Amino acid sequence: MMKNLKISILMTIVTTLLLGVVYPFVVTGLAQLIFPSQANGELITLNGKIVGSRLIGQTFSSSGYFRSRPSAAGNGYDAGNSGGSNLGPTNKMLIDRVNGDVQKLQTENPNMAVPIDLLTTSGSGLDPHISPEAAAFQAPRVARERGISEADVNALIAKHTEGRQVGFLGESRVNVLELNLDLDVVHPLH
Repeated sequence: MMKNLKISILMTIVTTLLLGVVYPFVVTGLAQLIFPSQANGELITLNGKIVGSRLIGQTFSSSGYFRSRPSAAGNGYDAGNSGGSNLGPTNKMLIDRVNGDVQKLQTENPNMAVPIDLLTTSGSGLDPHISPEAAAFQAPRVARERGISEADVNALIAKHTEGRQVGFLGESRVNVLELNLDLDVVHPLH
């Protein structure tokens, strides 16, 4: 019995050290060597200041910017509270929020259908992307607020549209932060 107890304790210590200390350090070290940008969160810097991440969405409230999809993560894009709302399709709170968003968005473009990703949250609540259709829906407002043509805005949307991963995974998407940063460079707000 004592022999089995000693073996159990020794195996617990060894596996804890191997899997709880050595393995994480090796994986983290390899990630820093092979994929340093990805391992550090794909941070975006502007003039030496970190302005965001390519991996986590942000809230943009000014009408001169493209807006991200809604977030259910904490107070919006809170990585510490990642997750969906878990509200079912018949939940009154969800129905009221979506109806309110539809009304607000249709005042921008009364004759256009609102793209679904401007009304629904992602599973994580942190999605930094919108569909090209959601970007195109917002183009008239952004063009109007910046005093530029819709063609110029649409050209920036096309420049920032990423295709399917590996040619067949997922859907085309636009990173909202990168699009807004480029918009500020090419056509700054007055």
